[in-house]
Amino acid sequence: MTELTAPAFTRTVLITGASTGIGYAAARHLSAQGWTVFAGVRSDSDGMRLKEGSAGDLRPIKLDVAKPEQVEAAVPVIAAALGKRRLAGLVNNAGIAKMGPLGIQPLKDFEAHFAVNVFGMLRVTQAMLPLLGSDPAREGPPGRIITITSVGGRIASPFLGAYTATKHANEAMTDTLRRELAIYGIDAIAVGPGAVRTPIWDKAEKDNAEGPYATSDWGASLKTFEQAMFKGGQTGLPPEKIAAVIETALSARKPKARYAPVPDKLTNFTIATRLPKRALDKIFISRFGLKRRP
Repeated sequence: MTELTAPAFTRTVLITGASTGIGYAAARHLSAQGWTVFAGVRSDSDGMRLKEGSAGDLRPIKLDVAKPEQVEAAVPVIAAALGKRRLAGLVNNAGIAKMGPLGIQPLKDFEAHFAVNVFGMLRVTQAMLPLLGSDPAREGPPGRIITITSVGGRIASPFLGAYTATKHANEAMTDTLRRELAIYGIDAIAVGPGAVRTPIWDKAEKDNAEGPYATSDWGASLKTFEQAMFKGGQTGLPPEKIAAVIETALSARKPKARYAPVPDKLTNFTIATRLPKRALDKIFISRFGLKRRP
């Protein structure tokens, strides 16, 4: 990865989790649209792959949000590149998802979701606040914080309890940040996609390939659920669609507090979020064979 030097730019953004999926697509899309993009990646090879064939000013930076030392090290590097300017945007995208019944899922797996999706998100946000606008010595308009949540941030499905718990937390944190950071003019916006064609579900499929819960009381139901998730990962929205929504959230004069790019939105999101919880329970129970056993 190349050293970051002070550029002449106004539209700047840090994107976490840019090695693959939504973060990868957003980094390449925004750099092609004239943004200077600091792209958080896990390794030098990820950074090289991200830059290959890209357009514009795309600057990979090693950043694992679960490692405090990497987050701390990123701050002065980005600050030096910005000069006296403020960072225009932070996209909290890094995240993990592992399937499993909450009743028996190992606590270490549950904690791992929070380490990345929640604590990592807050760690990066706190670290970047002075660059986004809390430091009065910096020049330019205050920045925006975009956090990638999920339909799971509004609808808790079976077998993704750890993931949806973190996404519910991300939704709440975004609302709180937006209200608290108003004193600096920093906005906080949630982008909650539905099914997206990203490697996150490929990773989940690999994790479950040996069927760690196959012999549990939920084995058959989990298999049905896995198939539905993997199909969504193959037929969902392309990540480039989400990248375009992220750009809108970063640049719109009057942005929404939450964007929901969801395929078949009426049935997959709107109706589901308006149904009584007991009615939605029945749908999940019926669809995934979770009826009470005799």
